[in-house]
Amino acid sequence: MTTWNPDLIRRFGGPGARYTSYPPATQFHEELRVEDVETAVEAGNRERRDLSLYCHIPFCATVCYYCACNRIVTANRRRAVDYLAHLKTELRHKASLVAPQRPVVQMHWGGGTPTFLNDAQITELVYDLARYFRLLEDDRGDYAMEIDPRTVDRSRLGLIRGLGFNRLSLGVQDLDPRVQQAVNRVQPLDMIRRVFDDAADFGFHSINADMIYGLPWQSESSLARSLEQLIELRPDRISMYNYAHLPARFKIQRQIAERALPSPSEKLAMQVRGGEMLQQAGYELIGMDHFALPDDEMAVARRQGRLHRNFQGYTLHGDADLIGFGVSSISDLGDVYAQAPKRLEDWEEAVAGGRWPLERGYKLNRDDRLRRAVIMGLLCDLRLDLAAFREQWGVDFTDYFADSLEQLGEFENLGLLCMEGSDLVITDAGRLVARALVQPFDRFAVTGQGERFSRII
Repeated sequence: MTTWNPDLIRRFGGPGARYTSYPPATQFHEELRVEDVETAVEAGNRERRDLSLYCHIPFCATVCYYCACNRIVTANRRRAVDYLAHLKTELRHKASLVAPQRPVVQMHWGGGTPTFLNDAQITELVYDLARYFRLLEDDRGDYAMEIDPRTVDRSRLGLIRGLGFNRLSLGVQDLDPRVQQAVNRVQPLDMIRRVFDDAADFGFHSINADMIYGLPWQSESSLARSLEQLIELRPDRISMYNYAHLPARFKIQRQIAERALPSPSEKLAMQVRGGEMLQQAGYELIGMDHFALPDDEMAVARRQGRLHRNFQGYTLHGDADLIGFGVSSISDLGDVYAQAPKRLEDWEEAVAGGRWPLERGYKLNRDDRLRRAVIMGLLCDLRLDLAAFREQWGVDFTDYFADSLEQLGEFENLGLLCMEGSDLVITDAGRLVARALVQPFDRFAVTGQGERFSRII
């Protein structure tokens, strides 16, 4: 069991990349060409790589004051009609570039609020995806949807399950009524419980529940009460995120009174107690801010060394090509990252023009690929076999990363890293700050080229 050491978090928990990609998205640029993206798609066709599809539905009927997502707040449900028309056009164009035999092993709908769409729109979009891509039958795919408990009832959950989705991601955030009022997201415990009960009846494979610490009027004791209530519902996975208050960057956060925010010391106490509570309740720390029950596929994959990371976080399908659809969505195609325009009008114009919607991205060189292998290997497996690395990449690890290894001395002295034979290992003590431990291998972090990130932990 990981020890939640507050001194370690204070020392190494400063800003850092989340490494859902390497290089991080802060290094994306506008020089990437659509031709580079299409070449990467064709490489995936030749290698017959599996597919992972992501659909971004940006709409929310009401705004949550903590939100930093790319979303459009509107009560006008007709706005989804035009959006879906463009989304279906984008589906057809991208599908024309993809070999039809490539199976979709993973699909995720995020936002915004995907359940902003009505039942007919959800159904039509699934049918279009099945028309143009090889969705798996017999419940074999890893197909998830983010839901807002305020926008679903039993019949809607039954529809979602019948359309092939077998995982749900649920935004809980906090169960204290005062906190919910302060962030404009009121969803009583009974509402959350009904979603869990209905999901169990319909046989969803797993539910992920998101929690946030650092919200207005939260305290160590109030968060503990919320976690106790959530743990009773027994979600398969729990994510516990740190709230970053950046009102200058995200205007909606100005609705939050800063006097109501917990102090840094209180946030640290919340984080430590929350992590300890989850582990004592039987959840395993997957990494960073993610926890899972021991028999969950994510926990099993971590123990077996099959875990990956991509723009959806930890995943069992990091070796699949990820194709994003919708405004601001990101595709991860072998050695190319490609992000669609963030402005709705720009994305619609690109789609209407028959182009792959592209605003910025990144094409990895050999050095990037080497560093990605190291960073992702350590974050997912907590160890890296240096002998196997040399055999795979044809370079001597200690020579190539000599400068990086010098910086690891402090971590090794503190017992956060060690060598076990030919393996470089992140110890149990180092797991909490794993993102700090891999930063010496990130050339952008080392040279100060990275933009400001949220805290590592």
